[in-house]
Amino acid sequence: MTEWSNWSGKQTDAPRRRFRPSSEVELRDAVLDAATDGSPIRAIGASHSHSRVAATDGVLIELDDWQGVVSTDADEQSAVVRSGTRIFQLGQPLHAAGLALKNQGDIDKQSIAGATATGTHGTGPTLQNLSNSVQAMRLIVASGDLVDCSPDSEPELFEVARHSVGGVGVVVDVSLALRSAYRLHEKQWLESPDDVFARIDELTAATRHFEFFWMPQRDACACKSLDETDTGPDPLPHLEHERVGWSHDIISSIRDVKHTEMEYSVPAELGPVCFAALREMLQSDFPDLQWPLEYRTLRADDLWISTATGRETVTISAHQDIALDDRPLFEACEAIFRQHHGRPHWGKVHYQTGRELAELYPHYVDWWRVRDAHDPDGLFLTPYLASLRP
Repeated sequence: MTEWSNWSGKQTDAPRRRFRPSSEVELRDAVLDAATDGSPIRAIGASHSHSRVAATDGVLIELDDWQGVVSTDADEQSAVVRSGTRIFQLGQPLHAAGLALKNQGDIDKQSIAGATATGTHGTGPTLQNLSNSVQAMRLIVASGDLVDCSPDSEPELFEVARHSVGGVGVVVDVSLALRSAYRLHEKQWLESPDDVFARIDELTAATRHFEFFWMPQRDACACKSLDETDTGPDPLPHLEHERVGWSHDIISSIRDVKHTEMEYSVPAELGPVCFAALREMLQSDFPDLQWPLEYRTLRADDLWISTATGRETVTISAHQDIALDDRPLFEACEAIFRQHHGRPHWGKVHYQTGRELAELYPHYVDWWRVRDAHDPDGLFLTPYLASLRP
């Protein structure tokens, strides 16, 4: 029995058994092994979630040996990818087929199954989270059966599986809707928060991606925009704080300094006032805070438990050093997020109960109904996930 920890080291557990399958048969055998004594199952990729969504004291299925692009279809602009494949591993194989992900998150270290399970997203008012790019999935459910689901086959299971929080089965592979390969021009600059919010709508609409990190010690925003370009993917050494490259090389950033994180999604029209309230509170109550707030946008969708379901969205993330107690900071931030109709990111810290979450999502009870129908004995219900039941 060896200890598991998430990427930051803040979340730990001691699984009874660990499996590292390298075939579909071995994936199925791991699920059947857990079923013999009812041990809760958790399949993990990079363990990059900051909540306990990946933790289990039962059976841990590590997907590091189940990676790779199975197939690409340039005409249909799609690909089938094994569930343990890390996002950064997709860039070159997809590019070789003339394809690319429609968008990526702030980092690219997560597995594709983990990123879709938690609704990972990037930024851009015309761009949805990664779960919306899922066209079909193959998964192993609690019975040990292999099930293919899509909008046309097992549509309700598909609705749960493509944003599953790990709660309905072990994903074998994912079919992704893609787009043609494209290049991006990145610009970075510093600006005061007052100046940013004086023209926030203009900044958000001006390019494909816009985001900023507000640095509380400097009371300044480190802004970044990305826009599509036909310029060749060569560096621009003569332009400070600018670069051009293929999307998979440009979108994500390197975030190696360990931290823990809370993120909430609020209605887009409330983003500026929510940020202003957080800024005022942090300057007053947490004057020594060294870590920034991140501000991004997200297009509305209709996924049952997507944080952007039914509304155009702004996401705001708070961060804290892993050596510090993050609860005082996060509780203070969450109180403000709640006042602005916030929905918590499924892979990050929050303190909401299942009943409270059910009030935020019109189809939350439906998600649980379908999950329970496919896993009546709760094989994929870890204590953390069970605590979110409505």
